This record gives sequence, structure tokens and C-alpha cells, in this order.
Amino acid sequence: MTTETTAAPAADLTPARHSALWWAVSDCAAMVWRGLLYYKREPSMIAWQLGFPIVSVLLFVYVFGSAMDVGGGADYKAFAMPGMFAMTMAFGFMNTAYAMVVDKEKGVMDRFRSMPMARSAVVSGRGVSDLIGAAIDLGVLALIALAVGWRSDGGWLQTAYAFVLLLLLRFALIWIGIYLAMFVKGQEQAGNLFAVAFPFGMLSSVFTPPSLMPDWLGFIAMWNPVSSTANAIRELFGNPVATGNSWIEQHAMEMALVWPILITLVFLPLAVRKYQRLSR
Repeated sequence: MTTETTAAPAADLTPARHSALWWAVSDCAAMVWRGLLYYKREPSMIAWQLGFPIVSVLLFVYVFGSAMDVGGGADYKAFAMPGMFAMTMAFGFMNTAYAMVVDKEKGVMDRFRSMPMARSAVVSGRGVSDLIGAAIDLGVLALIALAVGWRSDGGWLQTAYAFVLLLLLRFALIWIGIYLAMFVKGQEQAGNLFAVAFPFGMLSSVFTPPSLMPDWLGFIAMWNPVSSTANAIRELFGNPVATGNSWIEQHAMEMALVWPILITLVFLPLAVRKYQRLSR
């Protein structure tokens, strides 16, 4: 008599057993790694992104600094450097938009869309990798600020929180960059986004207190999210704030959190939805 034995089926370890959330995180991590490899292969991108802030430091601190007066006898270098940090984070969304436009123009996005991957991975991966790149930019700019004599007079916790607020602003604006990139046809048009970024960064309290501007322009500047972040980090750094008596300026610390959260809640789903509907 023979006994027939049946081997127990091997455990199904196929990727299909993983949850959708697992794949979303895994695919996002792959896109983040791709973005970081781009920085490794093109280190000139970091130098390019820091070029404008560095030139601005030289111009406004060394060329125009002696002629700038923000009131109260405040040192202009101490006033301008936190604003420079905020401006760098604000201008960063152009780099995000440009990178997305390049991928779209070269057909990379179409290839990603045809692959079995989470539909949100391209957008979320770009957001995370750009945030890491922004942290590198901010670190380099902080070293430059220290080299020109800027110092934080706040404690280390306040200083660390100030940099968190800066990265929070950058994180929120990433989604605006991705969203705008979905409407841009090519790389040449992507360069026109500077016309959007320039007034957004400059019409703020970055270089001059809104109270010293004409009333209508000062109103726009004080309600600019960049101004709230710039004023908040000045307070955390222990640098001159030179704010007015308006509600938005008196609550800069709270608004430095509220503005990025609102921007993210609006533009993150818009960016993901627009990407998912691309080329339909």
C-alpha cells in the first residue's frame, strides 16, 4: 500500500499580499532615492539654487546694508539674514516645478504612469526629495550667514524650531510648484515661473518692514506667508523683528504654522489630482 503525501503549499510571498499603503510608501521611497541621485549626479543644481541667495547676501549686506534702516537702530545684517533664509525657501518651488516639467517633457512621467506603482508616488517622492534638498540648501546658507558674521541669539531649541518653520514653509510651497508644473508645456515656459516667485518672495518683510512701505504695498507684504515665517524666525533667533501693530504681524509665530498648513491642505490634493488626470 502506498501513501500519497501532498506537500503543503508554500507561503504566498508575492508582492500582491502587501497592502496599498505599503506599496505607496515603498514607491515613494524609490522616487525619493531617484531624486537624491539626481543631486549626486548634478551637484551644480545645489550651487544654482543657492546662487541667487548668496548674491543677495553680498548685495544687501555689504553693498546696500550701510544705507538700509529698519528702525530702532537695529543692525541690518541681523534683520536681513533671517529674511534671506525665508526667501530661499520661498523661491525653491521654482526648482520643484522645473524638475517636474523636465520629467514631463522627456516622457518620464508617462513611463511612470504606465508602471505598476502607486499613483501618488511620483508626486509624494518629489515632495520628500525636494524637502531633503531644501534642508541641504538651508544648511549651506546658514554656514554662509555665520561666515559673514550673523549669529542666532536664541537658545538651541528656539534656533532649531526656526529652521523647522523654514522647512515647513518650503514643504508647503513644494505642492504649489508641482501643481503649477502640471500646466506648463515645456522648459522655456517653466522659466517664466520666476515672474510668480519673484514678487512672492520680495513683496514681504524679507528686506524691509512692511510699516516702511506705502500702505497698500505694506498690506500685501504683511499678509504674505513669507513675512510671517521671516518675522517668526527673527523672534526665535533673537534678531530684530521691527514689526508693526497689525494683527498678522503680532501673531507671526502662529501664522508661520497656519499658512503652511493651509497651503498644504489646498495644494497637495490639487497636485495629486492634477497629476493623476495628466494626459487624459
